[in-house]
Amino acid sequence: MSSLPGLPDTTGLPSTTGSPSTTGLPSTTAARVRRIKPSPSTAAAQRVRTLKSQGLTILDLTVGEPDFDTPDHVKAAAIRAIEAGETKYTPVNGTPELRAAIAGKLRARHGLECTDARITVGGGAKQVIFLALMATLDEGDEVIVPAPYWVSYPDMVRANDGTPVIVDCPETDGFKLTPERLGAALTERTRWVVLNTPGNPTGSAYTVGELRALAQVLLAHPRVRVLTDEIYDEIWYREEDAPSLAAVEPRLADRVFLTNGVSKTYAMTGWRIGYGVGPADLVTAINTLQSQTSSCPSSVSQAAAAAALTGPQDFVRETVRVYRARRDATVTFLNDVPRLSCTVPDGGFYLLVNCQDAIGRFTPGGERIRNDEDFARHLLDSRQVAVIHGAAYGAPGYFRISFATSTDILTDACARIAAACAELSSVTYV
Repeated sequence: MSSLPGLPDTTGLPSTTGSPSTTGLPSTTAARVRRIKPSPSTAAAQRVRTLKSQGLTILDLTVGEPDFDTPDHVKAAAIRAIEAGETKYTPVNGTPELRAAIAGKLRARHGLECTDARITVGGGAKQVIFLALMATLDEGDEVIVPAPYWVSYPDMVRANDGTPVIVDCPETDGFKLTPERLGAALTERTRWVVLNTPGNPTGSAYTVGELRALAQVLLAHPRVRVLTDEIYDEIWYREEDAPSLAAVEPRLADRVFLTNGVSKTYAMTGWRIGYGVGPADLVTAINTLQSQTSSCPSSVSQAAAAAALTGPQDFVRETVRVYRARRDATVTFLNDVPRLSCTVPDGGFYLLVNCQDAIGRFTPGGERIRNDEDFARHLLDSRQVAVIHGAAYGAPGYFRISFATSTDILTDACARIAAACAELSSVTYV
């Protein structure tokens, strides 16, 4: 495929088909690093920044963060903390105030009671998940990862000597793991099952009934833990609250590690505060690892996070209202584009768009769209719209867009995507 001038790889994404030896890292680098790839979403965002720095106007639909500013009362709490001299080390597992705020949220939202021994706080939910895997995986241990998946899960497993077991969850099943598929994937080596709900990149979420059905399978496998990534639980479009496995099936409470944070809900991606709630022995192990790595999260960010969780929630309600309107408009537009389709997400701010009917067709320049990565490149080259190809998420034949951007940008981008699809042909005339 052709590319924009001076940029041979306009997707900015690592290959999804290369072997661990093709990462480009020197052989002196540890094997655990050579077998993983940089985050495709991070690489895509960097590519967009590069293109923009060259003066190109790019409509960026790759960014996985809110386009809103952090609420004023949260910023004010951080300023007060600085002025009060709260700029020293904190306990490894977070300040008492933040731990109390986390416990309060889980009590109010799910009816879960959490002692300090079951709560850990880290530099973002990503760090908490990584440390949980580091604390529990040995070489050859397996982690079940339903696909489509957040790009980091498989590589975090590999980095910690584990083996990701990818379980395909097709669109016909709502992109969700079924009890039958879960049961077939479990082995004696299974240590974790990952449940991201609402999910990235699909926005799909499990119902109470679906979680109970999965729990019935898991109850028969007492050595298997469940990592529930609930970072999008407040960006939610159904009437009832998003359910959590730990609350739905109390018998699994000591095997569920619930992770969350303030990044998405409160537009605090740069503040880097996430948390995990689970078995005390696991939390102790995570705290031990953190004590030897980052020591503790930022004291100022923790003060801000406590204010976010305990303060007014008007910001959350208003941003969800805006996201819902963007979601509805974008889904309607894209479902009217020939060769594209997408389901309506339950939460989060992503759409996973089916572009399988565009694959195999030709651009006006005679180049064949061989896969979803080629399609994403076509959108960028021909219309300057940046998306992330689905294979990066274990979903070949799809691409992901974020609607965490303005309505004007989304409207323009959708029109450009439609134009890019319209110019594809089933034959080449070159």
